[in-house]
Amino acid sequence: MKQPSDFFEVDLSMHLCGYFYIMSNTHNTVLYCGATTDLYNRVQEHKNEVYKNSFTSRYNINKLVYFESFSIAGEAFEREKQVKAGSRKKKIDLIERMNPEWKDLTEVLAGHASEELIRIKKLIK
Repeated sequence: MKQPSDFFEVDLSMHLCGYFYIMSNTHNTVLYCGATTDLYNRVQEHKNEVYKNSFTSRYNINKLVYFESFSIAGEAFEREKQVKAGSRKKKIDLIERMNPEWKDLTEVLAGHASEELIRIKKLIK
């Protein structure tokens, strides 16, 4: 028997937002740049060391210090390439403009995630 979802198809890839982010360790000596479509879960993976042999696990990267959101996921991945190609000083300047105290911004994501869910629900309707 057909399900209601069989009658229409929604291509979420057209509507997925993306995030560029920078994480650091406790002493802010190591930086990691990444991009994803699910920032909260990706940060949790880093914090929980889901990938034991990864760079972030080896260097104890567990603090989100910077992020940007994009309405199109591909733009976030392009931003990642752009920032990774830049100097460490440029990365630090970027972080310090948004987060001069280098606080862990993970808690900020809860509110941001709620806004994003509302946006996606509107797109699907």
